[in-house]
Amino acid sequence: MNTLAKTRMDVEYEQPLQEAASGSVCATKHAWARVPAEPSPTERAALKDKIRRLLKEKNAVMVSHYYVHPDLQDLAEETGGLVSDSLEMARFGRDHAATTLVVSGVRFMGETSKILSPEKRVLMPDLDATCSLDLGCPVDDFSAFCDAHPDRTVVVYANTSAAVKARADWLVTSSCALEIVRALKDKGEKILWAPDRHLGGYIQRETGADMVMWGGSCIVHDEFKSFELEALIKTHPGAKVLVHPESPAEVVALADAVGSTSAILKAAREMDANEFIVATDNGMMHKLRTLNPGKVFIEAPTAGNSATCKSCAHCPWMAMNCLLDVARVLETGANEIHVDPALGLRARQPIDRMLAFTAALKAGQVPGSLVPLIGAA
Repeated sequence: MNTLAKTRMDVEYEQPLQEAASGSVCATKHAWARVPAEPSPTERAALKDKIRRLLKEKNAVMVSHYYVHPDLQDLAEETGGLVSDSLEMARFGRDHAATTLVVSGVRFMGETSKILSPEKRVLMPDLDATCSLDLGCPVDDFSAFCDAHPDRTVVVYANTSAAVKARADWLVTSSCALEIVRALKDKGEKILWAPDRHLGGYIQRETGADMVMWGGSCIVHDEFKSFELEALIKTHPGAKVLVHPESPAEVVALADAVGSTSAILKAAREMDANEFIVATDNGMMHKLRTLNPGKVFIEAPTAGNSATCKSCAHCPWMAMNCLLDVARVLETGANEIHVDPALGLRARQPIDRMLAFTAALKAGQVPGSLVPLIGAA
C-alpha cells in the first residue's frame, strides 16, 4: 500500500511585480505539485478502514474542501466531519470536540484552522499543497504595497498566508466579500484589496467601492475563457451557467448565477433547470452530482484556441491530497501545522471581524452598524 507513487509536475503562476501590484504587470513563476496514484479498490477500502479506526483512536475529525478527491469528501462526511469551503472548515474545526483536525485542502486552510483553534493539533495530508493566490502574494511585497497606500482599509481574501492575514484589517471569503466591502464603502472607506484581481474586480463593479488591487489570480479560474464558454452555451441552450467570481470578467458576464462554492451549490439546487455549465474547480462536480442526481453538470471549458489549460479546471495542489497521506499523518502525527502564536493573534483579528459581521448579518442587523472604525492597517 505504501508503494503508491506520486508524479511530480511543474505549475506556472503569476506574481505581480511590486512596483506595479495594482496593475497588470506580472512575473511568471514556477512551482510544483505531486500527483498521487489512484489506489486499487482493495487498497482504497483498506485505507478507509484504517482512517476510520485512527480517527477514533486519536480523537480526530476530518474536514475536507469541496475541491479535493471524492474519497476525502465522502469519508469526512461518513465519519462525522465536514465538506465545505475554507472558512466553514476552520469554523467547524474550532467548534468540534475533537482535539486533532485533519484538513484536506491547501496550506492556507490548515493555517486558518490553526489560527482559530490554536490549542488543537492540525494535520494536513501534504504540507506542500499550496495555492497560486497565496504564492503570488508574498508578505514582504504585500506589506510594501500596503505601506504605499496608508489611507486604505486592507481587505484580504481567505486564500492568503497567515502573515498576509496578520497585515490586514478584514478577511473575507467569496460568500461575504460583497456585503463587507459594501458596508466599508458606505462608511466612506477606501479599500486595498488582495490578492485575486478577478474577484476584486467583480466586487468593485458590484459595489462601486474605491479599490486598489493586488494583481494575483487563481490558476484554475483564470483559465476559463468566454469564447469557448459562449460556444458551449450554444450547444446547450437550456443550460444555466454557474460561475465563481475568481473567473475573468468576460466569463462572469455570461453567468446566470455568480457566487462562492456554497452559492453555486444553492443555485444548482434551486434554479429551474436540469442542465448546468459550471465554471469553477471540477472537484465541485462530485458534490453537485451527489446532491442533484437528476441533473446534468458540464464543466466550463479551459481548453480551446485561446486557452493554455495550465490547470484544466482542477487545482494541482488540491489533487495532492490522498487517502494514503491522511492515514499516514494520523498514524505518525506528521505534517502538523504550526503558526507563531503572536502572528496567529494578529491574523485572528480580521478573521474575527468577519465572523462577527456575518453572524450579525445573519441575525438581521443593519450592515453599516457592523463595521468598526478601525483605521487602515
